Amino acid sequence: MVTYMENLAPNLKRQRLLIEGFFAGSVDETRVRDYFARICEKMNFTAYGDPIVVSPKGLGKEENQGYDAFLPLIDSGISVYIWSGSKFFSIIFYTCKDFDADKVVEVTKSFWKSTKTAQMSF
Repeated sequence: MVTYMENLAPNLKRQRLLIEGFFAGSVDETRVRDYFARICEKMNFTAYGDPIVVSPKGLGKEENQGYDAFLPLIDSGISVYIWSGSKFFSIIFYTCKDFDADKVVEVTKSFWKSTKTAQMSF
């Protein structure tokens, strides 16, 4: 297991945050798009394109059904992965500027009505 990653480009600013958790309620493409809108509003992130939201719609394993989504930000992007049946999400923030990771977690937990989450900054 890898526990340390060398900073190969210390001159380039990168902040990453992984949030995983369980959510309440149902999920569809609109809810994923609404999450992007909410997190951008609350965190003052600026998108430079529309979110890409896709679903395998029955392809692959039943337990992996859900949504994969990406929103390009001026300062990098947000990737969202949803397992609908398990009511589980995995969200990655990757930016080239500093952001308040605790606030991102708070907004994310509130939006998804999370029953349990774990997060890691790196």
